[in-house]
Amino acid sequence: MFRVILLNDDYTTMEFVVLVLESVFRKSRAEAQRIMLAVHEKGAAVAGVFTKEVAETKIATVHHLATENEFPLKCRMEPV
Repeated sequence: MFRVILLNDDYTTMEFVVLVLESVFRKSRAEAQRIMLAVHEKGAAVAGVFTKEVAETKIATVHHLATENEFPLKCRMEPV
């Protein structure tokens, strides 16, 4: 299993991070806001834990959405 970790940057809006957490990671609004604040305050936060293939797909989806919306949002994965 792998953790998908969202990374903070100075340009991606908090609203976009919440949208990504809700749409890609299927988080509730409240949980998405909590994770977004952790990313903002700590520099990174776990968005979810998945199999390797699912984690890779979610990362690719996040990067695609960020690029489409002209944000530099990045995430990475690490083994649990």
